Amino acid sequence: MATIEVTETSPNSFSVTVHGSHVTTHQVSVKPDYASELIGATQNIAELVSASFKFLLDRESNTSILRSFDLSVIERYFPEYPKAINRYLK
Repeated sequence: MATIEVTETSPNSFSVTVHGSHVTTHQVSVKPDYASELIGATQNIAELVSASFKFLLDRESNTSILRSFDLSVIERYFPEYPKAINRYLK
């Protein structure tokens, strides 16, 4: 199972390192309005990013995940993402 490390690098931007069979690093931006649509005020954005990587890793390897993207891009590849993400939040 992969380990996910999320570090906020600036407001609404995160560096994500995934330790799986290969170690990968990803730069993720999150628009506050988009995060609010997904989680409201129940979780912080770093938790949303971590949960989003869990969602992605259930569908593809960490080496297949884009190296730099805005969180809203996930929905283009996986239309079920907005409805499924709450299952991945702790």
